[in-house]
Amino acid sequence: MKVHSLAELGAIREAMRRAALADAQQQARALALQQALSAQARQQPLPDGLFARSVGTVHPLRDSGLADIDRPRPAPHPRQRDLDEQAALAESLSDEVNVESLLLTDDGLSFRRPGIGPDVVTKLRRGDWALQGQIDLHGCTRDEAREVLAGYIRDSHRLGKRCLRVVHGKGNGSPGRQPVLKARVQRWLAQCGEVIAFSQASGPQGGAGALMVLLAGSR
Repeated sequence: MKVHSLAELGAIREAMRRAALADAQQQARALALQQALSAQARQQPLPDGLFARSVGTVHPLRDSGLADIDRPRPAPHPRQRDLDEQAALAESLSDEVNVESLLLTDDGLSFRRPGIGPDVVTKLRRGDWALQGQIDLHGCTRDEAREVLAGYIRDSHRLGKRCLRVVHGKGNGSPGRQPVLKARVQRWLAQCGEVIAFSQASGPQGGAGALMVLLAGSR
């Protein structure tokens, strides 16, 4: 299209501006109408059967015949607290504590807290109490044995166990055939507040390679 004067050019520009303005107004009206229809649709309840028509054919689940039992969930267990307590307890057991003065050098090495009668040690050695648990420290390093033993004593006491056997070995496989853990286990047990007595095991119970341990009653 050929423009012959500035007046014609101005007229063309004005026509294009009006056309663009009309198009923008038309788009705004269409958008407003769409938003109004959407708002109206949200306010109106869904027609009956619309959901079923949307998802298609459905079939009910077959009855299994089992009772629907609402089982109580187990109480949360503070595992991190247990780990912290175990670490603190293990660190509190020292190899430097002298407990030899507390050990009774009778026919079998034994230990009892003040206030615990000698008959308790005798019964412990004889096996009058039913054995409720055992821990074997064979293969453990010193630090591993201390941590494992401390955690085992604490957990057993919390579960209400009273009579335990701790196997520390006779040292047959150690250099010089000397028990490595025996004296240390005695020191560690004497420092555990849950332990009220222990005695070297009788022959059938492990002899010099094990200790019979009696724990205080849990509250």
